[in-house]
Amino acid sequence: MRDLEKELLGKGYCHIAGIDEAGRGPLAGPVVAAAVILPSGSELTDVKDSKQLSVKRRVRVYQEIMEIGTVGIGVASSAEIDQVNILQATFLAMRRAVAELSGQVKVDYCIVDGNQPIPDLEIAQSAVVKADARCYLVAAASIVAKVYRDKLMEEYDRQYPQYGFAIHKGYPTKSHIQALNRYGPSPIHRHSFDRVKGGLIS
Repeated sequence: MRDLEKELLGKGYCHIAGIDEAGRGPLAGPVVAAAVILPSGSELTDVKDSKQLSVKRRVRVYQEIMEIGTVGIGVASSAEIDQVNILQATFLAMRRAVAELSGQVKVDYCIVDGNQPIPDLEIAQSAVVKADARCYLVAAASIVAKVYRDKLMEEYDRQYPQYGFAIHKGYPTKSHIQALNRYGPSPIHRHSFDRVKGGLIS
């Protein structure tokens, strides 16, 4: 899980960040990105792709990462997703995460989950497919982004309890689609998405 990081350290890079996002697929809420640096000697148990962890274990590892790591978090709102599309909003959230991290430490390399590098990022980077399953730092970022976004959706659930955001986190579950059909879209729904446009399910 740390082979790529060790290779980059061998090339002289010092502050290597893993970057991942959560929330590209939902019909509501923001997309969240995290940029994470962990001490080179750290080996936290259960740092793996966030989708492989139970909620309880994910929250525990999130707390451990926040305690020992240096973390930047970036958020792009549903309104921004509607304005620029989900891919560009994801890159926007990633740039914001890196900017927040760079305010704490001089980041000199980013490992990004996915098949595309982050546009307009003035830091050396590599895009690695399925990096959340192959790279320790990106796996840590996936956990931070997921837990942070889940907490945001639980807050939105208190504002819009009729949709059940605390349960499905905005993903297109049967209960969410039923609520969307019944109540129409909320202010945090992604109105540009085909399944949300006009409050109708296509």
